[in-house]
Amino acid sequence: MIAAEDLQCLKALAVRGGCHGPIFVSTQSIGEMLGISQQTASRRLKGLETAGLITRALSADGQHVTVTKSGEEVLRREYQEYCRIFAEGGKSYQLSGAVVSGIGEGKYYMSLKPYKEQFATALGFEPYPGTLNIKLAPSSVTVRKKIDALDWTRIKGFSTDGRTFGDARCIPCRIGTIRCGIVVPGRTHYPDDLIEVIAPIALRRKLGVEDNDSINVEVGP
Repeated sequence: MIAAEDLQCLKALAVRGGCHGPIFVSTQSIGEMLGISQQTASRRLKGLETAGLITRALSADGQHVTVTKSGEEVLRREYQEYCRIFAEGGKSYQLSGAVVSGIGEGKYYMSLKPYKEQFATALGFEPYPGTLNIKLAPSSVTVRKKIDALDWTRIKGFSTDGRTFGDARCIPCRIGTIRCGIVVPGRTHYPDDLIEVIAPIALRRKLGVEDNDSINVEVGP
């Protein structure tokens, strides 16, 4: 767990743009931002680097600092905790979008026993082998990011037949009266405007929808 004073320094670097690429800082500038001495600022930066939360390229008059993916994850967890603090209790979230075709991976992954068993435990149903892919409307992308702050269930990856399958996470949802679940693969850079929905039935057939048809998904109580 990151110390509060190191988290404060990491936030300061991110505010200055450190998540988007190298930023030039000096121990003096960091000290002035945080109200600490240059020596203390130097220790904070070294500590963040040792923890793998930033990378540094030193020069004679300062250093170029970049927040790493691990550093971003620390900040994202902090953000999610604040979202939980200020979230409205019992609130449901509405997502709207259009049905789109996937590349057929959902059917394969949902047929794998270790995934099926974990989804059944997490969502209360064994998923039909396939996912309904929905491209969110621009107005729903912000709502989708708020849903990230809710309590998702981790689906653990596994290895079989010499192949490794990664983690995922899921959260219950509804389409009309149908119990479903949103699934997010553990891969990096998953699109913010795309969700994959699983259910105990073939959703396309049950709902009678085709590509580009509008659809609404509800997450919450």
